[in-house]
Amino acid sequence: MYEGEIILNELAQGLRPMSEGIEWFEGLAADEQFVALRDAAGYCLQARATVDDGAESVRRSDVRPTHTPAVLITRGRLTEQLTKIINLPEDERVKAFRLLVALLGVADERRRERQCADGCTHAWHQLTPGRQMGTATA
Repeated sequence: MYEGEIILNELAQGLRPMSEGIEWFEGLAADEQFVALRDAAGYCLQARATVDDGAESVRRSDVRPTHTPAVLITRGRLTEQLTKIINLPEDERVKAFRLLVALLGVADERRRERQCADGCTHAWHQLTPGRQMGTATA
């Protein structure tokens, strides 16, 4: 797992405070932010996120329901909406980041309960709290 993948999963699992995640995200160059958003959207799909997860994701993300990413996530056809979210203008990216992390958390939580309750070998489910930023290796 690369550092961004670890950070996204730690945030989604509540192993890292969102404030650290936002600091990390804001420190990325614009093209790296796009990659982080694209990866987060991909992880959401892998975790089998659904449109029905949208409202809970908005609630968890603390993004106002009227902000563009929140409106999009609840509109249906999740794959299309995720594509729109990751392509929002730069001034919407932090909100999009918060929302996608929350969506990943909702979907992954369900996946753990249904498919991984008796244990699994998913590397992202073996993460532990307390790892310091910048200690992961590629």
